[in-house]
Amino acid sequence: MTFSGFPFKAQFTPVPNPFFGSLLEDIDNLAELKLTMRIIWLVNQKKTFPRLISLGELLSDQTLVRSIFVKSEDITITIKRALDKAVERSTLVQTKVNYKKSQEVVYFINTEVERQAFNRSKFKHYEMQPVLKPDPWINGEVRPNIFSLYETNIGMLTPLLAEELKEAESNYPNQWIEEAFKASVISNKRSWRYISRILERWDQEGRNDGEHGEPWGHIKKADPKKYLRI
Repeated sequence: MTFSGFPFKAQFTPVPNPFFGSLLEDIDNLAELKLTMRIIWLVNQKKTFPRLISLGELLSDQTLVRSIFVKSEDITITIKRALDKAVERSTLVQTKVNYKKSQEVVYFINTEVERQAFNRSKFKHYEMQPVLKPDPWINGEVRPNIFSLYETNIGMLTPLLAEELKEAESNYPNQWIEEAFKASVISNKRSWRYISRILERWDQEGRNDGEHGEPWGHIKKADPKKYLRI
């Protein structure tokens, strides 16, 4: 896939300048590099200090998981190993905070601002933001999400369209979404309007024999126009 370029008025994430010097030279593990860069982005989305990130949040981040996933290895092991390397290098600081009635291992970027914020808080009555639990990964398989499918098969996303895609992802099974995109490519009608109408029709009328979950290829063998008319 060829990158189409950064869109107009794209937002930027601040990265400490030392990252692009000796630190970049020293990091020789691709998973550690990707994880560090993703955590810098993730903590910049947080509004309160100190900006902490948990293992559960990292395992729930599909962009990170897809970028460092190794088929022969459990993703939890891959991420933990990358975290250990970053902590050993002192790029990240690992600590524990009270969460509900237990303690949670969390990480923060090793900057002066974050260290001071952490030390001031003391965490005596600190209740960190809800810890995200990882999404289930069936047999370690990483499936493309709807945003990746759109960017790969159709083009650049807009904020308004992203909201529609997010809603569709919550309303339809992943297999339906993937096969609807496949249908649009085969029919050479690459537009979200076409894909969304396929999903709506499957939801309203069922797929081929009225049973949900039949693969799109089976529909194609029957009468594609009946199910794909737009």
